[in-house]
Amino acid sequence: MKADLSYNAWVSSPYFSTKHSTYFSVYDKFFEKFCGKEITFVEIGVLNGGSLFMWREFFGPKARIIGVDLNPGAKRWESEGFEIFCGSQSDEVFWSDFVEQVGRVDIVLDDGGHTYKQQIITVESLMPNIKNGGVLVVEDTHTSYMTQFGGPSKRSFIEYAKNTIDGINYRFSDFSSNPSEKIAWGISFYESFVVFEIEREKCSVVSCSVDNAGEYLEAEDYRYDDSRVEALFKYLAKRYSSLERISGLRRLIVGIRNFLRLIRNMLENKKLSKYFKY
Repeated sequence: MKADLSYNAWVSSPYFSTKHSTYFSVYDKFFEKFCGKEITFVEIGVLNGGSLFMWREFFGPKARIIGVDLNPGAKRWESEGFEIFCGSQSDEVFWSDFVEQVGRVDIVLDDGGHTYKQQIITVESLMPNIKNGGVLVVEDTHTSYMTQFGGPSKRSFIEYAKNTIDGINYRFSDFSSNPSEKIAWGISFYESFVVFEIEREKCSVVSCSVDNAGEYLEAEDYRYDDSRVEALFKYLAKRYSSLERISGLRRLIVGIRNFLRLIRNMLENKKLSKYFKY
């Protein structure tokens, strides 16, 4: 990867554009692999047009660059060879028409209005239209913590992204009864960025336990031995294994163990709270 590739493209733009100094490394990390290729790139938020020229320089002449803005004045950039669509990013009907006209895209960069509604509806509307191997990048996600944008809120964009993490982990086989995320293979978080990586085939791989057929040494599982509760019941299970065959006693043992586990978890969670710094 060339150092500062996106920064150099930004500096060379003939029209005004503002960025944060930390953004260029994220652009380079996720966008560099698309340089010089025939791709469709969509940026939401046009303003002075500076970033349109930045991305043309960055991706090269084969890239189809599309700008989206609510301001109809953005149409002026069509004379420079860019495709411009005017509409509200919080309007699902607008996005439906957009998808029908544009077709599949490789990259979406949301640098639009930064409200929760705009960001969430944009992701919900456009992620299904991104090609496998593509990315959807939402920037300026620090607005989820800003009072002028309604933060903090349980319905902020960051909370929405966290919920998608749940959907990704629900692909694990033990949670097969839960609905799971089927488009975004993974999500990356950076300062002011959330990146959705699109890989439908990888999302559909069945999660199951596999082994490499190597020599099995019957190593004992010690994962809970640092817990006094678990160590006690592990000892009792070995010492009095015959008692577990008595159904009534077995139920009582299970009940006591679950109760003690509940108490243990409450105490451990209290101790762990000091590590939750933010």
